[in-house]
Amino acid sequence: MMQDQNDGLWEKAIRRLVPLGLEAWNERRLLDGKLTLTPDLNGGDVERLIKWIDACLADDGGQVAARDRAVTLAREFKALNRDGRARFLMLLAEQYAVDEARVERAMEQWRAAGNEGRMQAALALRDALEPPRMTLLTRFNGVPEGVKFLVDLRAELLSLRKEYPQLAPLEADLKRLLGAWFDVGLLQLEQISWQSSAELLEKLIAYEAVHAIRDWNDLKNRLRPDRRCFAFFHPNMPNEPLIFVEVALVEGMAGSIQAVLDEDAPVLDARRADTAIFYSISNAQAGLAGISFGNFLIKRVVKLLRQELPQLKQFATLSPIPGFSRWLERLPDDVLAGLPGGTVWRDTGSAGALLDPERLDPLRAEALQRLMAWYLCREQRNGRYALDPVAHFHLSNGAQVARLNWAADLSEKGRRQSAGMMVNYRYELPRIETRSQSYTVDGAVATSASMKKLLKA
Repeated sequence: MMQDQNDGLWEKAIRRLVPLGLEAWNERRLLDGKLTLTPDLNGGDVERLIKWIDACLADDGGQVAARDRAVTLAREFKALNRDGRARFLMLLAEQYAVDEARVERAMEQWRAAGNEGRMQAALALRDALEPPRMTLLTRFNGVPEGVKFLVDLRAELLSLRKEYPQLAPLEADLKRLLGAWFDVGLLQLEQISWQSSAELLEKLIAYEAVHAIRDWNDLKNRLRPDRRCFAFFHPNMPNEPLIFVEVALVEGMAGSIQAVLDEDAPVLDARRADTAIFYSISNAQAGLAGISFGNFLIKRVVKLLRQELPQLKQFATLSPIPGFSRWLERLPDDVLAGLPGGTVWRDTGSAGALLDPERLDPLRAEALQRLMAWYLCREQRNGRYALDPVAHFHLSNGAQVARLNWAADLSEKGRRQSAGMMVNYRYELPRIETRSQSYTVDGAVATSASMKKLLKA
């Protein structure tokens, strides 16, 4: 009897202390327990997951409790398989999107507001346009390695977007959030050397996307005294490079990636170098695709190199041409015949020889170079910008298409993509900004005299 009375008193106390009532309090007790989801997020998990997310959004119990729930949610997401992650993300995309009825009400209030109330109504409309999932995404920032979690989350969204087009608004929300967090003003530029941590060096090997690093000896060669490597880092991801560039300090314009990466080549005294060659730029985080800071990286590195080695007179790239072979193979014969070198290329042999530049006769080789010049300098995407993605990147940053290099990359990848050719993009410091603007506004491609010669019909 006494126990029953105590239970009644306890329940009444809880009702006074918890305004939402005993049912909500019991649900809160459930949420404060352990969240365990099956790898594929089956139907029974979804209801519990919704309650957990709602509790995160409601901020019930204070910031510490909300953060703890976000930590649990992030951990459970990582444990899901691909199907489970897709269901989780679809849930966020569809059930935590903008409340259209709320937006309509806010719009009506904004239209009806007088001058004095217009600003307040506009703020209310802006709040209504913010989907609830943005609160959850922002809350993940507070969990351990939360920024990295969100970057990887966007990478997951990008991999699923074609299969699940409904995820596009969620991906756009996350891109907008990361774009603000990864503003270039918040990033730190650091030089990576052979003395850097083993963990960081291992990531350099893993993330290199242009010229694969074969082993530790290859990596050590790329970090020798006449080489440099620089990377952008975010303060909340101190051990994760965002993008990095590899630089060779040489005499004259480098024209062969084999020579640049030759482990047996003598080390040049950096004080004798007159040219800095940017031979590899790799984006290390798939989840930051479309959030550009590569142009800032190049300009910052140029500034650092000029401070360290004021004798440097020339800054250029040795770049791959990834889309050339695919473009050439798809050209109709009548279109090919109208391009510089097109008729010769069409009439002098089979396209199979394209992959072996060392076996091409001089006439056919010249025709191929002229077609390459056209592809880089004249072939357009959307009727305005360079079709080749690497060309577009450097031209938008203010570079000039300077020189083609024959048999510059004899790797299987280089032969397949561009018949072994590579291109130098030259960064002439006084002209970078004007060239960047001319290309961005008018699509004007800056070309050297040698490239203009190849473009002549």
